Amino acid sequence: MLSADDTIFALSSGQPPAAIGILRISGPRAGQALEALTEHLPKPRVAGLYNITNMVNGELLDSALCLWFPGPNSATGEDLAEIHCHGGRAVIRAIEAALEQIDGLRRAEPGEFTRRAFTHGKMDLAEAEGLSDLLFAETELQRKAAVRNAGGALSRKIDDWQQQILALSARVEAELDFSDEDDVAPEQVAGIQNSVRPLVDDMGNLLERPRAEKLRDGIRVVLGGPPNSGKSTLLNALVEREAAIVSDIAGTTRDVIEVPVALGGIPFLFIDTAGVRDSGAETIEQIGIDRARQQFSAADIILWLGEEGQGPAQDNLIEISSRCDHPDHQPKASAAFTLSPVSGRGMDALVDQLIVRAKDILPDGDQVSVNARQAGLLSTARDVLSAVIDETDYLIVAEHLRMARKALDEITGKASTEDMLDGLFGKFCIGK
Repeated sequence: MLSADDTIFALSSGQPPAAIGILRISGPRAGQALEALTEHLPKPRVAGLYNITNMVNGELLDSALCLWFPGPNSATGEDLAEIHCHGGRAVIRAIEAALEQIDGLRRAEPGEFTRRAFTHGKMDLAEAEGLSDLLFAETELQRKAAVRNAGGALSRKIDDWQQQILALSARVEAELDFSDEDDVAPEQVAGIQNSVRPLVDDMGNLLERPRAEKLRDGIRVVLGGPPNSGKSTLLNALVEREAAIVSDIAGTTRDVIEVPVALGGIPFLFIDTAGVRDSGAETIEQIGIDRARQQFSAADIILWLGEEGQGPAQDNLIEISSRCDHPDHQPKASAAFTLSPVSGRGMDALVDQLIVRAKDILPDGDQVSVNARQAGLLSTARDVLSAVIDETDYLIVAEHLRMARKALDEITGKASTEDMLDGLFGKFCIGK
């Protein structure tokens, strides 16, 4: 059975072969394990070159840089050792096998190093979520936003709110202790209410920003129109590869095709859909049409290639007059773009417009943003604080302030559930 008191080890660098492999050992027996392999315990935080040997048969496995970080001043908050060895597969396998022979050591589970850092107060939950986003970042915007949260930008904001709410709670408790509830002066009540208003406004401003998930999942651009309107051809041109089958046969695309791509450093998810028509579709094609309509509802941007005015009645729709070099091309009077995916005419202008619109939808990488979990808790904190503004009963005010603190605690993980933590840290790689 796994225990938080176990000493764990894992490869924390990229998969071999590589120039360097970094093996990390964390737990109460980390120093003992390093000493067993090298016959030395390096000075804390001073790298030294040592021979790594198999403690059973004395075989030389490698010469490696080793580091020793006594807890609690380490990345995980407990004793931590690192072996920076040559990055060949055989070398890493041999050292891992030697570590497995040491009593009390086991291989780490995914995300276990980061979870121990969280458990020992080296990072909070908001920072851990930022680190998770950073590990999966593929675009510059994703990286910038993740770095901010992993570096504690959101946590510092939460901490500032907590300190202000704690100060208000202290004032309320003092009034409850030293005066009769009915004797609380109106100006004292007004002082609490006036102090709460900026907090409510500040939280509301953060909640109004786009969610962090948009950066991770990408802007959903759905291509819609009737059969043979050029959706698949346009998709392939936008992603610059043959992602969708192109055919003159009506109904070729019967299911949703999703293609992620970065344009101008911004993540997009382009979605090709079945051709939409009101009649003539057989059973399987009709299922595809129903799914296409569902995609329209979830889209951030719709590129409509059908007849003018026949697309979904949504503000995010862009009329496209595509295949302008086709003999059967029918111009659109109100088309935002007239283009040819085959020749490339008008494509650059379309891509530029998509990037402009995306920047209005995505959170600013230089600003703090919250994900859906954090937003739900922040909404709770804002709502209970809002109730304080019109409340004169100090007992109720004190309870609202307590509930606000509790919701903010859950954002940073000071009040959390094991299931939620398992879900988060389980997404990390083994050596994190």
